[in-house]
Amino acid sequence: MLEVKTIETFYGKSQALFGVSLTIREGEVVTLLGRNGMGKSTTVRSIMGLTPIRAGRIVFDGTDIHRLPSYAIARLGIGLVPEGRHIFPNLTVLENILATAANRLGVKVPYTLDGVLSIFPRLADRLNHYGNQLSGGEQQMLAVVRALMTNPKLLILDEATEGLAPLIRKEIWRALALLKDNGHSILVIDKNLDSLMKLANRHCIMENGRLVWEGSTAELAGDETLKARYLGV
Repeated sequence: MLEVKTIETFYGKSQALFGVSLTIREGEVVTLLGRNGMGKSTTVRSIMGLTPIRAGRIVFDGTDIHRLPSYAIARLGIGLVPEGRHIFPNLTVLENILATAANRLGVKVPYTLDGVLSIFPRLADRLNHYGNQLSGGEQQMLAVVRALMTNPKLLILDEATEGLAPLIRKEIWRALALLKDNGHSILVIDKNLDSLMKLANRHCIMENGRLVWEGSTAELAGDETLKARYLGV
């Protein structure tokens, strides 16, 4: 579904990504792991066209997308839950949800308001609250729901549970497991390794703008040296 092929990305004259390649297959959950500042968010920004690549290719569902503007990439079926949530603070929860609602790809059973609220029932009691009246956890739920209402083929979450209370993190992981069971393709960045290993099919580790390891949950779980070298504090 998604092929990132030896991409290089720069911020001005500073190179941030060095030949990064990864793939996500249909119905697969893949993680992007690594310490802070290793290039994970830049990889997401590159996929979404927010920080254009200077070399390499990005192919989504058979279409080259690396020269497209970010709105066109989103319309092809990539839903982003960005780091920091970025919901509309001066719109209500309901307005935030409906603002992105679309079925451009003609999904046979698209997401509806009732459908997304069944994933995060907590938001049903907040529909008339403004975005800036929500807790951080509720904002993250809203950001996920907002992305789902675009009916994406691929869902990307950048720092899925960062800074959230344990009970809220549990709800996010439960929702992502439900989406996986429903066949969603997901790329997720997070630091909660135990939860990620329960959820994902494959894992990719980044260091200093390069992809340094890729493998299955079983391989990652069995290699303590690898985890200590690239993921330990």
